[in-house]
Amino acid sequence: MRTFGVEEELLIVDPESGEPLALADALLAGHRVAADDRPVEPDVRHSGKQGDHDDEMGLSAELKLEQIETQTRPCLESAGLLEQIRAGRAMANHAAAKHGARVAALATSPLASTSHTTPDPRYARMLERFGLTAQEQLTCGFHVHTYIESPEEGVAVLDRIRDKLAVLTALSANSPFWNGVPTGFESYRTQAWNRWPTAGPAAIYGTYPAYRRVVTRLLETGVMLDEGMLYFDARLSRNHPTVEVRVADVCLRAEDAALIAVLVRALVESASREWSEGVDPAPVPTVLLRMASWQASSSGLSGELLDFGNFRPAPAADVARSLVDYLAPVLHEQGELALARQGVEHIIARGTGAAEQRRARDRALAGPPPEDMGFGAVVRHAVDVTMRGALDLSDVEDTPELLRVRQA
Repeated sequence: MRTFGVEEELLIVDPESGEPLALADALLAGHRVAADDRPVEPDVRHSGKQGDHDDEMGLSAELKLEQIETQTRPCLESAGLLEQIRAGRAMANHAAAKHGARVAALATSPLASTSHTTPDPRYARMLERFGLTAQEQLTCGFHVHTYIESPEEGVAVLDRIRDKLAVLTALSANSPFWNGVPTGFESYRTQAWNRWPTAGPAAIYGTYPAYRRVVTRLLETGVMLDEGMLYFDARLSRNHPTVEVRVADVCLRAEDAALIAVLVRALVESASREWSEGVDPAPVPTVLLRMASWQASSSGLSGELLDFGNFRPAPAADVARSLVDYLAPVLHEQGELALARQGVEHIIARGTGAAEQRRARDRALAGPPPEDMGFGAVVRHAVDVTMRGALDLSDVEDTPELLRVRQA
């Protein structure tokens, strides 16, 4: 079994109003501040054996001060990964609670707010270069890293998983609201994120040298600041010997996050086996992959998805089940088939995080209309669900009064 680990981006919020709070630098005092999108020397990419690519579990800064990222260590077992996801949420929430705030696993902010860029020269250059796209980019994603033996294997995996990633977007959809507005999308984060010039699906590479040639050509355009801005749906990590899948919203529920990671690991293993057996990647045009991603962002599991077998509309629940069926041989070998089937059925039955958010707002609107149009209730519900199953560290030490959001 391959090791896998995840990164979760969480919103820092006022637990009463639901307002995003620009407190990441205060929370991270004494913690590392660099996320996984910083350039590193090429010779560290594949310098270690499986499992030793990152021994640190911690918190990191992201583009905006209103968000914080957690990282797990590499894991072999899904139960251990779920435990670490919950531990990361507890760690972030405890750090926020020291300042009277909380964290919420929301992929976008339901309430309108002005975000604040993390003080960092690189982020300042991004803000200057990309204008409103960077200014508004308060989005929280969920990234899954799965171990690979070599860059060559990694590119073979990228080529063979690209047609199935939209299903993960649908399963994880958790951003129906954007700055105080119902968007009509299940994953509006996907729409906002895809404004970056390199975001979205990529073409088939064929070989690792071809992958590097694409990266080089993109850098030579001068559009991106550096290689850390390669925001493909899936890419080779520059810091670890892993394939990094980046299509998911941060999941409201920790168990859904662990499920997405299990499916990603099975996708990577299945793709590697196909490569070893000489099975060519499905020659799906990139424009169709963009269409599938848009459809998943639009309807999540509430309507239709594009079936990854023929890219025609099909009931979303059937497409999600088909992904598990496709991965069944690997999931069975790894003892995770029942977990995957049950997890997908649970999401189908109760709805995605986006559906939960809408239900929380509907409950708030059932009585006298609140001044915030019910969006504060959405955040308060999310704070509660984010921490379910996590260790409560809030009473470890006294917390001071809430530090208010900074002014730009």
